[in-house]
Amino acid sequence: MNLVLVTDDGPVRTITLNAPERLNALDLDLLAELKEAIADTAATSTVGAVVVTGAGRAFCAGADLTGMFGDLTRPTEEIRDHLKGVYASFLGLRDLAAPTIAAVQGPAIGAGLNIALACDVIIEGPRARFGPTFAAIGLHPGGGCSWMLVERIGRSRAMAALLEGALIDADRAHDIGLADSRADDPLTEANRIAALCAGRSELSRTIKRSVDNATRAGFTDSIDVEALAQAESTGSETFRRRLAEFAART
Repeated sequence: MNLVLVTDDGPVRTITLNAPERLNALDLDLLAELKEAIADTAATSTVGAVVVTGAGRAFCAGADLTGMFGDLTRPTEEIRDHLKGVYASFLGLRDLAAPTIAAVQGPAIGAGLNIALACDVIIEGPRARFGPTFAAIGLHPGGGCSWMLVERIGRSRAMAALLEGALIDADRAHDIGLADSRADDPLTEANRIAALCAGRSELSRTIKRSVDNATRAGFTDSIDVEALAQAESTGSETFRRRLAEFAART
């Protein structure tokens, strides 16, 4: 059985964590398949948007701790290097040119939360739970959680959640901006948004690049990037048609 399923519906690709009997908990085999799926997506130019989800009732219950860390008697530096390789299995989601949307229908815990955070947009269902729970098991956060959580909900809220090792329910997640929107069926909603993005594939990619640039650059540089991208987009068939329609009404 494949531990990660990759399906295409036209230009929309869905990547599904597929170990529902263990709530999609991550082991090294699943992560290897996920890394391969992300690499293939990066190399496939026809993918216009990506939906990431989990099979069954959980998005991802986190790491299978028994096999994830390996030999704990190794020097700390060796464990660190091993963990950075683990992180690379899913953080490639952040580098995809196409927009990525996480459909979180159930628990997203620990490293599972990181996979959701690595996506551009998070759609939650009513049974979603988000767990930066590392401290609750005596473990420092990893996999980019500290940075991505601060990016999403701000320093003070991220600090409070990580120090507590909190489990954040769907209502709270929506209130603090951890989830971008809610839907009774988050996968259907994620697919709707993905289809919209994929239908404007080049525009969606340039918007993603501009937003990513805005998080790193100053205002003046962001204006320069936007001005060039907007100028290029005036040549699109959609814009020219809308411009003609507008001109005909005036």
